[in-house]
Amino acid sequence: MALAGIKIVLVEPAGPMNVGAIARVMKNFGLTNLVLVNPQCNHLSAEAMKMAVHAKDILESAVLESTLPAALQGCVRAIATTARVRDWQTPMENPRTALPWLLEEPEKSSALIFGREDRGLSNEELNYAQRFVRIPSSEIYPSLNLASAVGICCYELAQQANTTQPQTSQPTELAPLELVEEYYQQLESLLLNIGYIYPHTAVSRMEKFRQLYNRARLTTKEIALLRGIIRQMEWAINHRHQ
Repeated sequence: MALAGIKIVLVEPAGPMNVGAIARVMKNFGLTNLVLVNPQCNHLSAEAMKMAVHAKDILESAVLESTLPAALQGCVRAIATTARVRDWQTPMENPRTALPWLLEEPEKSSALIFGREDRGLSNEELNYAQRFVRIPSSEIYPSLNLASAVGICCYELAQQANTTQPQTSQPTELAPLELVEEYYQQLESLLLNIGYIYPHTAVSRMEKFRQLYNRARLTTKEIALLRGIIRQMEWAINHRHQ
């Protein structure tokens, strides 16, 4: 049951054989929710179906979305996979230690995000995740095939789902990611209005705020508090000369 709410999200997959192999390995380990963001191949092609073998139903029920935020609708937790070490405050984690976090609220949806076969996820796409996983591999040849990376993570999730003990205390109920995204848009609008950021620097400056708040893992009540502050600031700005 814990695995039922986890989405495997592939951003712009280009290889139908990879997508088919991913469907197969998902079914091997009990995951069923495949989401394709702007796929660059036909996930229902003969090649994909051949690789899926007895997991054709995973391909047939796959959800297609045009953007990553749309794919994350309804999720409260998101982990992104990346092979590159980035100069961010958020640490890179091992799948075995990070992925159990996706299972802490089994009644709510979570997402595990994978990037393109050739270049992974962009910095902008990584900003939608709260934690980051890097699969340890040999320095001689560190690059993993996409289906292999998904398979390793699915295995770790299945192992954790089978061994996780009942929670002795209530896990933190995180805010839905679409609600967090609405806050970021509201914050960016305010910061542009007061001149703290400018249109040509907004993306890079907001990236820092996203990293800060993603580390905080905000709850719904905390988002409401922050949005209330912004609304009051906007009111004060609009009435300052009255």
